[in-house]
Amino acid sequence: MEIRAIAGAIQSIDDELIVVNLFEGVETPGGATGAVDQAMGGAIREAIAHGDLRGKKGEALVLYTRGALPARRVLVVGLGPRDRFSLQGVRETAAVAAKKARELGVRSFSSIVHGAGAGGFPLEAAAQAVVEGTILGLYRYRELKSEPPERPDPEQFTLVQFDAARLPEVQAGAQVGQIVAEAACLARDLINRPANYATPTDLARLAVEIADEFEAMRCQVLSQEDAAQLGMGAFLGVAQGSNQPAAFIVMEYHPDREDLDTIVLVGKGITFDSGGISLKPSEKMDRMRGDMGGAAAVLATMRAIGRLALPLHVVGLVPATENMPGGRAYKPGDVLRAMNGKTIEVLSTDAEGRLILADALAYAARFQPKAIVDLATLTGACVVALGQGVAAGLFSSDDGLRARLCAASEASGERIWPMPLYDEYLEAIESLTADLANVAGREGGVGTSAIFLQQFTEGYPWAHLDIAGMVFEERPDTPKRPPHLQKGGTGFGVRLLVQFLRDWASERP
Repeated sequence: MEIRAIAGAIQSIDDELIVVNLFEGVETPGGATGAVDQAMGGAIREAIAHGDLRGKKGEALVLYTRGALPARRVLVVGLGPRDRFSLQGVRETAAVAAKKARELGVRSFSSIVHGAGAGGFPLEAAAQAVVEGTILGLYRYRELKSEPPERPDPEQFTLVQFDAARLPEVQAGAQVGQIVAEAACLARDLINRPANYATPTDLARLAVEIADEFEAMRCQVLSQEDAAQLGMGAFLGVAQGSNQPAAFIVMEYHPDREDLDTIVLVGKGITFDSGGISLKPSEKMDRMRGDMGGAAAVLATMRAIGRLALPLHVVGLVPATENMPGGRAYKPGDVLRAMNGKTIEVLSTDAEGRLILADALAYAARFQPKAIVDLATLTGACVVALGQGVAAGLFSSDDGLRARLCAASEASGERIWPMPLYDEYLEAIESLTADLANVAGREGGVGTSAIFLQQFTEGYPWAHLDIAGMVFEERPDTPKRPPHLQKGGTGFGVRLLVQFLRDWASERP
């Protein structure tokens, strides 16, 4: 979809549909909505007076202009209560409008910048949020469907800014919003793809393609033989049960710049998780193609930062493999030796994510990073603790890094919640035969998994995001489901990571 930004008055725009908004409880609209209402002879006020329009969040009312305006239709979207409005509310409002535009069958529509007027948000940030919400709201996974959709997506979306002097702010925000949202949609595609279309080899091929897009980015794919030479026994232990060759993906943006801060992103890349010998139940096992949600987020983020040309040295690490049963598969009771020399007793082969991340985190130390952030669909315990689709768990060894991620979460709308790293969690994973066990009992599973990872992060600030409850959206298309999400992969983590990196880059002198 083509995204444009122009200067003008929304009531003067000649388009198939124009979009304005209304806060809940407002009886006499002002600003752009008031101007449209006046041009239409009070049609919006009449709808309010008759109870057809209340400004509630998610509400959308279509009015036909009948020649009163150049546009053929007006869409008024509800913003909800003014005191609860946020940038995430801007995204969701834009998504509601975009879906309604598709439902109406329009090829082109225009909108004011929600949240930049009475909402009080900076114009550039509001424009970014509108574009993000529009693209995310229109997303559909159709790669493997043979029939075209009944209603095609709009081909053009225009942001309209009244003050021409501030148009560059809208253009800048729209550009960032498009880059970020398209990256999130790439991550959604990767999660939605069946496991036979998203093997470790497929992920490695995509990583190379992404790196080839940018002069300042390179990609190296380490084979299982390379990993063996590096001593990645934990990663290889998980991989040995699969017929699909594993791949350890190393992407670098600005690899030759020694004057830039180095940030390492690590994404768990289990492209299908059967549980191994500790086999999972068959119900919803198909969803285990999404066990590479962390990897999807890292790969998509690398594309976004390349397009944004951020002044940072960013390293993306993706240990990619399947976790399968079989005659060659690792077994409960086996002991694996990780790259940093620590030995790990495998009590459950279904706790494989922390094993491949152990070697990736140890490998990350060679870059001497200012910070490392890993993302992983690691534990069902985190879903129990924080809920499905509510928030990801955040563990960090560094208060400053934790604060940066929380700030990025607030700005991006991708929620995370700080969790503790108590010493008792480490005591729970003591092993009879090795330095560590890969699981403890049922209690505190989210904490023991995180503190296990911490044992491979010596020497640099580290944060772990357990995104198990955030990678798949399962709710039906009802008002309870945020309008920027669809059933399937969410691409969670991309907007958060990009915001985190943009904030970090903005602090450079």
